[in-house]
Amino acid sequence: MAEHRRGANLPSIGGFNRTVVLDAVRRSPDGLSRVELASRTGLSAQTVSNVTRFLIEAGMIVESGTVVAGRGKPRTILRLEPGSRYAVGVHVDPAVVTYVLLDLAGTVIASSTTSTPTADDPSEVVRTIGSAVDGLIADAGVDVDGVLGVGIASPGPIDVDAGIVVDPPFLPRWRDVPLRDALAEATGYPVLLEKDVTAAAVGEMFLAGESSARNFAFVYFGTGFGVGLVVDHEPVRGVGSNAGDAGHIMVDQRSLAGTPDGSGTRGEVGAAVAPDRLVRIARERGVALSGSGDAAGAVSPGGAAVSGGAAVSGGAAASDGSVDAVNRAWDELAEAIAAGDEAATTLAAEAGTVMGDAAVVIVNLLDIDRVVFGGPFWSRIASAALPAARAAIVGSPLLVPKHAVDVVESDRGADVAAVGAACLVLDAALSPRASGLLIRR
Repeated sequence: MAEHRRGANLPSIGGFNRTVVLDAVRRSPDGLSRVELASRTGLSAQTVSNVTRFLIEAGMIVESGTVVAGRGKPRTILRLEPGSRYAVGVHVDPAVVTYVLLDLAGTVIASSTTSTPTADDPSEVVRTIGSAVDGLIADAGVDVDGVLGVGIASPGPIDVDAGIVVDPPFLPRWRDVPLRDALAEATGYPVLLEKDVTAAAVGEMFLAGESSARNFAFVYFGTGFGVGLVVDHEPVRGVGSNAGDAGHIMVDQRSLAGTPDGSGTRGEVGAAVAPDRLVRIARERGVALSGSGDAAGAVSPGGAAVSGGAAVSGGAAASDGSVDAVNRAWDELAEAIAAGDEAATTLAAEAGTVMGDAAVVIVNLLDIDRVVFGGPFWSRIASAALPAARAAIVGSPLLVPKHAVDVVESDRGADVAAVGAACLVLDAALSPRASGLLIRR
């Protein structure tokens, strides 16, 4: 059984107790009785009764049948009402902006994409995204009053206090774009801004249900390489909410050695597995991929590696088509792997091994017992990359912890950052936060 958050019985923290109860019900697909809720949350029977009455009246949970448990009156089962609330997630990627609508259970109800707009005119960015959000909700036919808000996952760096996308690599014109507040004004919904790797980790944590791990690393492989961290059920954001830049971790690049930052076979993980570089290597090894292979690199002439969810580029811009070209070639690489192409499969496994070696550093640093791999570029090579990454981690001679380390793939698919962005809204509204109980002067 999963560890559930514990409530308290003081009347001044009723709001906290509601989230404790709702979180327990949400994580129990088969539902819970009021007696079970009291046991799992530590709340008194009277408090549970009051809280569940409120949540039923709000339409967020429903009574769903009864169960006989020994002698006495049958217990009424309470289940989540998924269609009572919704959240929108937006992932800003150099190639495409992805939009998803999630219900209260975290199920994707609708999704759409638009081309990533240039930020020469920030107001056009807001109009494009705002219009897509409104269209997504309208097309899904849900009650707009049931939408809790919009979450945005963006490559870093971001200024979370000001709600600004500061200067993401591969989006050179997206400098100091005031996205959060402008989008909130345009849509009328509350908006949260988060770094993409952190959003992915939040989504993984929120949607894991009763299997939710207390501590884990989310290795995010998108346009670049980053790591989202969850410690003691809380995402690690850092002082400026830009934690997760892992591309500069030095590893043995093995057969992928040769990056400008390297020395011998050692070099930065982000540079080694940059998608455009892997596409170029695939062509050199005879994998049939369209395009010339001249797409601008994710590694600058000085050897700057990927950082967070995007790559540190030596001047490449999404507008020149290079990101789109790499994305199309990556689809073809995935098709080659699925078809059993030996060169393509070997390359994906080599990338997985290098990323696994980098993850060992994180496992040793934080003594975690779970590593989750995901992201839009990861999901397309996972069949070959995941077994190699798992072997690199659990079989590493450098692995310090003696406990087992679970190495898995996220089942959120290529839209993991957008789903995570929507989960930011659900998590903020529905998950208990003990820090909110502090008395502030």
